Amino acid sequence: MPPRERVPSHSQARASKAVLSSRLAILVAAILALVVAGTVAFRGVGRWLVREDPLAHADAIVVLSGGMPYRAEGAADVFHHGYAPEVWLTRPESPSLALAAMNIHFVGEEEYSREVLIDKGVPSSAIHTLPAKIVDTEDEVEEISHAMVIRHVSSVIIVTSPEHTRRVHALWVRLAPASQKAIVRAAAEDPFDRNHWWRNTRDAYSVLRELLGLANAWAGLPIRPHAAGG
Repeated sequence: MPPRERVPSHSQARASKAVLSSRLAILVAAILALVVAGTVAFRGVGRWLVREDPLAHADAIVVLSGGMPYRAEGAADVFHHGYAPEVWLTRPESPSLALAAMNIHFVGEEEYSREVLIDKGVPSSAIHTLPAKIVDTEDEVEEISHAMVIRHVSSVIIVTSPEHTRRVHALWVRLAPASQKAIVRAAAEDPFDRNHWWRNTRDAYSVLRELLGLANAWAGLPIRPHAAGG
């Protein structure tokens, strides 16, 4: 006669069911933990991107391009508190040559920033525009560092948008020599909503751009700025 199949006892069935239920509970808990962690990270990334240094006296204040008029306004505020004697502007690449061919006069962004600074009470004699044209923040950091060598200064206060501060710091650490100090500050009047950045397209796009830029910086800058006119 063939051997009889063993039928699990009631106690064995209950034990197997308990083990299955326990594993299912652990899986559900793990999924819920991942969802909660992801939600917290998603909501907190706006705050994480804002990385400011304590203010201290420096040789110059630098207004990074973009974020008009808030960055220039922030620089004017730092200037009036006496933290540095002059303000530097960077010169973004512009379509001036192409427009000139069409007899259209183009005023560069740096000129508007200059006007904002003057309107906020910064003397024209204290405002200086750095000569080289820049394409992105990487270019700006290198131009600022070069200007510091030429002007024999060792420290600057860089004013930019709140969400841009962490990337500026990361690029400075990577590109500038250790002997040069940069104090990175956020423009106080900038409307970036660090606590609810996903609620409008401006802030959402800014966060995405900054995360991609940080990834590029941490990877060693494999993606380079596009060439002028390119």
